Amino acid sequence: MIIAIDGPAASGKGTLARRVADALDYAYLDTGLLYRATGRKVLDLGYDPEDAIAAVEAAEKLVAADLDRDDLRSEEVGTAASKVAAIPKVRAVLLDFQRNLAAHPPGGKRGAILDGRDIGTVVCPDAPIKFYLTASVGERAGRRFKQLQEKNTAVIYERVLKELEERDARDSARDVAPLKPAIDAIHIDTDRLNANAVFDAVMAHITTHMRGDD
Repeated sequence: MIIAIDGPAASGKGTLARRVADALDYAYLDTGLLYRATGRKVLDLGYDPEDAIAAVEAAEKLVAADLDRDDLRSEEVGTAASKVAAIPKVRAVLLDFQRNLAAHPPGGKRGAILDGRDIGTVVCPDAPIKFYLTASVGERAGRRFKQLQEKNTAVIYERVLKELEERDARDSARDVAPLKPAIDAIHIDTDRLNANAVFDAVMAHITTHMRGDD
């Protein structure tokens, strides 16, 4: 069983995916971390994240430990991740990793949950269950701003909003695997829903599917 959860930055998909994976005892992969780790490597080497040669080399040298770094959630790395993700060869390098985990969940798990931007459209287009989470950019900026404040990060709301708007535009306009919902994805607008309400709605859909009632 593969469950795909897509959506723009700060839509709540990561929190949801981890919670659903725990509830179902499924393997979980935050595919955005692959791009964040790649972007972090490029920055560490002093290159521009839009430098295709440097980005591809960083993606090819990615190891599991790179995903455990505690500095992957900064806005700087998020912007770098969005830039390296727009490079076709980087996406090709990381695609096999994602598909292999989905097809062969580690730890003997019965299924896998992947969240990202193109899971339902490109990575796992045949996934039987697909969700697309969204929220207004203002709502998402507020959430991200609060998260950064809780980490004692000096941050300005207007800057967070601007970076999210730029990232949305870049993710949606890229030539390869642009951000968009799969045709058969279940849309959930999280603007007026808290995390528990979103989780309950998603679990209800999953339960219905597994019973074969849909």
